[in-house]
Amino acid sequence: MGGGPRVDQIEAVHGQIEQARGSVAFYETQLSNTVIKAPVTGTILERAVEKGEFVTTSFVGDRGAKGYVVSLADLNDLQVELDISQNDFAKLGPKQRGVVTTDAFPDRKYEGYIDEISPEANRQKATVQVKVKILKPDDYLRPEMNANVAFISDEKPQTASAPAKPVIVVPASAVRDNAVFVTLGGRAVKRPVKLGGTSSQGVRVDEGLVGGEDLIVDPPADLKDGDKVATK
Repeated sequence: MGGGPRVDQIEAVHGQIEQARGSVAFYETQLSNTVIKAPVTGTILERAVEKGEFVTTSFVGDRGAKGYVVSLADLNDLQVELDISQNDFAKLGPKQRGVVTTDAFPDRKYEGYIDEISPEANRQKATVQVKVKILKPDDYLRPEMNANVAFISDEKPQTASAPAKPVIVVPASAVRDNAVFVTLGGRAVKRPVKLGGTSSQGVRVDEGLVGGEDLIVDPPADLKDGDKVATK
């Protein structure tokens, strides 16, 4: 029969090893809590504690230890929070472009777009909150500044409609070989015309006349361009 430690002794040693590992993990966690790291790269806005004060990762009371050391912000990632009236909300959409201005520097304008839209409306205020991301912030912008956003419509401006072209109708007897004669300075002037449809009022002229000309009705067969005519 061979000698050596019994099974219960081996299990006891294994238990002591696991206990030691747990202690090591606990103290490693305690050690890591003594190192404060910022979650993002940014600029410190406020220091919440002074030297000698307590900082904790546990429960934080009004008068107890603080749960944070500083507040910081990434000044290259700024947003404007707006409450949009529900009546105007339908006019906006995701990625809607806008121009941002601040009360402090009203002459400085910044391009932005809607980056976030609240999934829930505020029933009491009848508004929906949106966040507008500023594309190229500079050193003039500061967190908590009052800002305004003028949104740019994606709809193309409607162009002014051209004035309606007058409909010109002349007696059929005034047309000869796709031309008419008008009087100008006491002489007959031949005008080639492009004719349209025919109605009980006469023949429509689509091109060649602008309207208001003195038209020669039933021109003589021998009438030529430039002949003198007598006007009544």
